[in-house]
Amino acid sequence: MFAARTAISAGRRAAFVAPTIVRRGFTTTMLRRTIRPPRTPIPSDEPNLRWKGWRDAAEKKVQNIKTFNEIKETSDLIGPGTAPGVVPTDIDQSTGLERFELLGKIEGVDVFDMTPLDSSRTGTMENPIVVKSAGVEQYAGCTGSPPTLTSLSGSAYMSKERPIERCPECGSVYKMEFVGAEDHGHHDHHHGPEEPKTMADYVKPEYYYT
Repeated sequence: MFAARTAISAGRRAAFVAPTIVRRGFTTTMLRRTIRPPRTPIPSDEPNLRWKGWRDAAEKKVQNIKTFNEIKETSDLIGPGTAPGVVPTDIDQSTGLERFELLGKIEGVDVFDMTPLDSSRTGTMENPIVVKSAGVEQYAGCTGSPPTLTSLSGSAYMSKERPIERCPECGSVYKMEFVGAEDHGHHDHHHGPEEPKTMADYVKPEYYYT
C-alpha cells in the first residue's frame, strides 16, 4: 500500500512536457491573407457570348406596342414583352384591363370614368343622378348634398330590372344607365341559383319610391 502511494506521488511530480507548436507571427498572417492567386485575363477578342447576346437584345428597341386608339379586340391587350435579361416595365408585360387602363392613362383617357358623382344637388324622380354601369348591378355611394367630409351617408343598389333607387339616408334619387355588352345567353355557362325571395319582392311597383 505504501509502495502504491509512492508511485502515485512520483507520477504527480513528473514534469509535463507540452507538445511543440509552431507559431506564426501576426505580420506573416496578414501577408498570407493578402496574397491571391493570379487570374488569367480574358482575351479581348473572345467576349462572353451569353452577355453579348443579352446586351444586343437590350439595345434593340421593342416595337409593335399598340396605342390606345389601335385597340380593337382582346388580343390587342397583350404586352410585347421585353428582351432577355431586362426587367420589364408595366407597358411591356401588362395585359387585359390593366393594359387597357394604362394605355388610356398615357393618352389622358379615364377609361373607367372614376369621376365622382354629382353631389351639388339632390336627385329627384324627374331629374335623377345618372350612374353609368357596365354590369347588370351597381352600388352607388351617396355623400348627401352638400357632401359630408367624413364618409358615405348611404348607398343605393340598382339593377337592370330596377334601375332607379333612392338613398335610404338623404332620399336622393339615382338612376343606373347600362353601358355594358348585352348578354343574349348563347354561351355554355350555367346560370347560378336563383336568389331567394324576400318581402321586398312582393312590394307593388307603385310603392317603390313613395
